[in-house]
Amino acid sequence: MAMRRALRETREAWPGLSTYERFEQVVSLVLTSLIGLVIAAAVIHLSFRIFMLVQSGLLDPAETGVFQAVFGMVFTVLIALEFNHSIIGVLHRRESIVHVRTVVLIALLALVRKFIILDASKTEPLTIIGLAVAILALGSVHWLVRDQDRKDAAEKDQAQGTVD
Repeated sequence: MAMRRALRETREAWPGLSTYERFEQVVSLVLTSLIGLVIAAAVIHLSFRIFMLVQSGLLDPAETGVFQAVFGMVFTVLIALEFNHSIIGVLHRRESIVHVRTVVLIALLALVRKFIILDASKTEPLTIIGLAVAILALGSVHWLVRDQDRKDAAEKDQAQGTVD
């Protein structure tokens, strides 16, 4: 449904778009379609794997390895969905490019996934510390960007309030 709406909006806006904006729209459409196919294949694969684990009786929530593998696959699909959602924003012309905040959130999801699948008993402590520092850094960047977005929105609202 969102894809159909994006196509309709792109067709309607096409005459008024610059050459680069048209190029950006075509690339975004192709990427969204390809990522959609990858997500569909990943969901089918994930469903099949979970079904096989349940069927064979190996899906034991107490078994850390199985838990890590399943949730690692789930997070991989979530990361792909979030990435695809950011590209769809370009198609709806809400954004001309993918925003820093979106990239930071996707990176945070990837690091959370890494922590979930990480086998702490086999991982060097320095690696875990490095991942933790990366999460803190990305969290700080996200907070700063979000804070700036709020300030920009408040200034925009204030400017529109004085114009009316």
